[in-house]
Amino acid sequence: MTVDHVIPESKGGLTEFDNLCFSCRRCNEFKGCTLTAKVPLSKRIAPLYHPRRQNWNEHFAWDETGVLITGLTDIGRATIIALNMNDPIIVAARRRWVSVGWHP
Repeated sequence: MTVDHVIPESKGGLTEFDNLCFSCRRCNEFKGCTLTAKVPLSKRIAPLYHPRRQNWNEHFAWDETGVLITGLTDIGRATIIALNMNDPIIVAARRRWVSVGWHP
């Protein structure tokens, strides 16, 4: 895990508790300084999920296998795309975690 600036410093985000969260290194690297992303089906631009202000369960869910994250809202879908949350490498790791009962 890495410490992520929810609002990147390059976009004016401060290094203070309310703007910091833990993030998977791969997701954080994909996110970079991104604040919004295009939602695949609607083609709308949506803000990324804010873990300090929003509830994960309102925007995301696990599929029936427990390895893929699905977006329930435009915010969830945009975040999954921007952070590449279903990257094949992390999905393979989640599959192993599920097989030994560690996830979700």
